[in-house]
Amino acid sequence: MARYIFITGGVVSSLGKGLASAALGALLQARGYSVRLRKLDPYLNVDPGTMSPFEHGEVFVTDDGAETDLDLGHYERFTGVAARNTDSVSSGRIYSNVLDKERRGDYLGKTIQVIPHVTNEIKDFLAVDGDEVDFMLCEIGGTVGDIEGLPFFEAIRQFGQDRERGQCIFMHLTLLPFIKASGELKTKPTQHSVKELRSIGIAPDVLVCRSEHPIPKKEREKLALFCNVRPDAVIAANDLRSIYEAPLAYHQEGLDQAVLDAFGISPAPKPKLDKWDDVVDRIHNAEGEVKVAIVGKYTQLEDAYKSIAEALTHGGIANRVKVSAEWIDAEKFETGNDIAPLLDGYNAILVPGGFGERGTQGKINAARFARTRKIPYLGICLGMQMAVIEASRNILGLEDAGSEEFDYERGHNNYTHVIYHLKEWVEGNRTIKRAVTDNKGGTMRLGAYNATLKPDSQVAKIYGTTDISERHRHRYEVDIEYRDKLEKCGLVFSGLSPDGRLPEIVEIPDHPWYIGVQFHPELKSKPFEPHPLFADFVRAAVDQSRLV
Repeated sequence: MARYIFITGGVVSSLGKGLASAALGALLQARGYSVRLRKLDPYLNVDPGTMSPFEHGEVFVTDDGAETDLDLGHYERFTGVAARNTDSVSSGRIYSNVLDKERRGDYLGKTIQVIPHVTNEIKDFLAVDGDEVDFMLCEIGGTVGDIEGLPFFEAIRQFGQDRERGQCIFMHLTLLPFIKASGELKTKPTQHSVKELRSIGIAPDVLVCRSEHPIPKKEREKLALFCNVRPDAVIAANDLRSIYEAPLAYHQEGLDQAVLDAFGISPAPKPKLDKWDDVVDRIHNAEGEVKVAIVGKYTQLEDAYKSIAEALTHGGIANRVKVSAEWIDAEKFETGNDIAPLLDGYNAILVPGGFGERGTQGKINAARFARTRKIPYLGICLGMQMAVIEASRNILGLEDAGSEEFDYERGHNNYTHVIYHLKEWVEGNRTIKRAVTDNKGGTMRLGAYNATLKPDSQVAKIYGTTDISERHRHRYEVDIEYRDKLEKCGLVFSGLSPDGRLPEIVEIPDHPWYIGVQFHPELKSKPFEPHPLFADFVRAAVDQSRLV
């Protein structure tokens, strides 16, 4: 039976609970334990799938098709454990389940209340697969005191009471602000946060304190005294140059030992941190630098493309170079002016996914620039669509080629040649069909799908196989009817669905590196196991930098 670690936050949000959870999971793995990480979000959306990237950052997709919080990406990148649909839940999903049960009559006519019905639903979620691993780490979104988070805090309090003594511990992450005028770290906000937590029946066993400055011994002792934790369970979380230093930094601070002590596990296996030493060494001792332009529509918020940013870092780790990624608003390329001044000097261009027509002409122009200037290009999801439409317009000569997605937004019949359509696909034993009038939430082609690569293609050489599985998140597919015409013009369909109906990858063989993929390879990349496409994309960027 798993031991449970509940990670809560206080004082302010965005302190790094997800990163701390992921790093702790990696440290427990390094000691030989199996782990699983979960996220409980208090917002009322059923999942983040329909939320704007400006609201919630990127949507991380699991193999089984769940649209989840970006913290699950951290969990996977640090532990290598593939997340599942059962590893992410929101208030919206919890309340939806409860109301569905009420409508079916499962509660036998009883009055439905937050306690016990909502809290029981949360506890049932926590208990799923609890016998599979040694440790289950559960992060609670938001901060203690948030009104929408109260059912989750009450549920984890009850869960800790229901389990045998010593099966659950609580880790609380807070902020120690530094007052520059007095030159002091202030502990009072943390004291009040812990007081708030204890008022709802939860006493933290481990206190992780985020700070821009080292925590003096005097302040550690004060925190231990007033927050009722052991002095060696007050853990400093200082700013780092790279997030991949976190496992080593937390280990040096004694986080993993404090957690094991809280469970009474002694003696504990010694950790094996060689792979993290290697990752950090490759980051801090890079032997070169490449510049990659990311031409997107949500560039004001880097979290909108979090997994892409990290996958590029992983590609740099694989090639022992620093990847300097610069975010460029695609709408800057739509004016009709020469875009060369904006893109000259970059060693590679990446066009990521997105929805809607805004910024698409700029992405098409970026794809054309990369194609004609022989600059390495990686198009992901919508970035592949832009590459196909660009080739259709400028190589094949179909000047009004477009997508059904944009056609629908404009009111239909705007494009003579609609290259992208809503298509049906096979999922297990079912054929899935979609219409533009469908609900938006959870209606895309989501999760892992297989693809067959063309032998001797560039992507087959990169992957080292002709059979792959990658994660998807999109509605529109390339019309296979245009395949022959485009291939005669040099755009090869080098990856298809196993039934040959859905194009998955396109490439230009006589280009140094020009690949578009319908899926999201960034979702499976890890620092100690970079995704092959990103590793080779950065390699191509290194080669390009040597030509300049």
